[in-house]
Amino acid sequence: MRASNESDHTEAWLSNLPPTSRQRWSARAVATILAVGCVVSVPFAGRQLPRFDGFIPAFEATIFVTDFITSVLLFAQFSIYQSRALLALASGYLFTALIVIPHILTFRGAFSPTGLLGAGLQSSAWLYVFWHIGLPTALLAYAWLKSETRAKPISQWPTSSAISSSVTIVVSLVCCLALLATAGEQFLPRLVLDNTQFSPLVLYTSVFILLICVAALIALWVRRRSVLDQWLMVVSLASILELLFTGVLSPGRFSLGFYAGRLFSLVTATVVLAVLLTETTRLYARLARSNAMLQRERNNKLMNLGAMAASISHEMKQPLAAIVANGSALLRFLGHTPPNLDEARPTAQRMISDGHRASQVLDNLRALFGQTDQPQEPLDANDIALGALRALRAELGDHDITTRVELTPELPPVLGHRGQLQEVIINLVHNAIDAMDSVNKNRRVLRVSTEHNDSALIIAVADSGPGIDPGKLESIFDAFVTTKPHGTGLGLAICRMIVERHEGQLSASSVDPHGTVFRVVLPLRKHTVA
Repeated sequence: MRASNESDHTEAWLSNLPPTSRQRWSARAVATILAVGCVVSVPFAGRQLPRFDGFIPAFEATIFVTDFITSVLLFAQFSIYQSRALLALASGYLFTALIVIPHILTFRGAFSPTGLLGAGLQSSAWLYVFWHIGLPTALLAYAWLKSETRAKPISQWPTSSAISSSVTIVVSLVCCLALLATAGEQFLPRLVLDNTQFSPLVLYTSVFILLICVAALIALWVRRRSVLDQWLMVVSLASILELLFTGVLSPGRFSLGFYAGRLFSLVTATVVLAVLLTETTRLYARLARSNAMLQRERNNKLMNLGAMAASISHEMKQPLAAIVANGSALLRFLGHTPPNLDEARPTAQRMISDGHRASQVLDNLRALFGQTDQPQEPLDANDIALGALRALRAELGDHDITTRVELTPELPPVLGHRGQLQEVIINLVHNAIDAMDSVNKNRRVLRVSTEHNDSALIIAVADSGPGIDPGKLESIFDAFVTTKPHGTGLGLAICRMIVERHEGQLSASSVDPHGTVFRVVLPLRKHTVA
């Protein structure tokens, strides 16, 4: 179970999501802009420019903030996906964020003419070298750890312990390097000759760091599989261009190459943060949409459960009400002196019949909402209509309704499920009874008829009630649409579902001058007798 969860997680984020064509073109566009900017600036790289005292503090403060936020986001992702590659990358960005602090404090002219922390002439230069070795080394480690044999999540340690250990190592390393560059400055080779001029050693250190950056770029190119990989290649390219300007093409500080290199360094710090924020926001939006869809699906399932419960209640009320009425009548007949057994016996039989009908209702609903095909048999439509009228005989009498039955003799049999089709007719007759409650008793007439043609058999149930608005005749078959004050709006929807399961049609139309007729049209299909 754990393996499947981990698989689901790792396929959901930037370190494993393959880039889309739009994302690939975006990365290529940024790389092209960097390359064009490099080509345009090369002829002017050695031109000396004025010294802007506020540039270095503002620039490195920006580097610190962006790299630190990037590292926090990467550590957060590591805590979810437990990838060693992400841990190495997060540690690299944390290192670059922290090493900036002693670099800016020791930089001459930033906060004091000679720098803080007891800095010497070489202190900030060597901290710059340490700074620019850290990130490409982290990129190499990231690419190496992404290989399949080393990409297994860290499971033996809690993620909090792994993060704490990484942060402790990075902070200790930065402190040691800062101490070496300040207290041990006299033991380090000379990288700068004065406040503006570089020594020849800068070229060799720059080439060494360049080789690390190129190696990181190649490793990322070989193992590129994800959105994060392609943008880290852009970071490697920006680092290479920065070192070309600051260590190879620029003769010293505050030249055009010096300032251009800082701008490339700003790209290395901001591009991954921008991508992290953009893609995380996009993935969050996708997750929010997925959650909304799941919520709608959950609500639909709850609605379906409510509909099923309402349909069971709707269908069961009729036989249960008949059982209660017959039971009350039976008690009256038995309470006579002597007991009226002639009336009690058929009343008890009706109770038994209504009990069987209640059981049949449950079987019909299970068959209706079940997934398997239910067996069908040849049926006589006249028997179905008469059975429905018998089931509601007492209710028809209680409402003073005159019943007129017009059945066509010798109807061809129709294939279907007896219980379901009888429930359809019972429901239609019950609706007719409710509709005629609002008219005078002498106008209450129920007509049930059957007929057929060459292709179909028709069962019609007509009432003499007030009728239905012609504009609403089709919508009354929709779920939860009802014309009754206390109706559920499910009876006709279930009836239509049953009829359509029998490949038939259920329709309603108005009767002149008043009333409504419902027609159940069932196809006459060939059947085989086992």
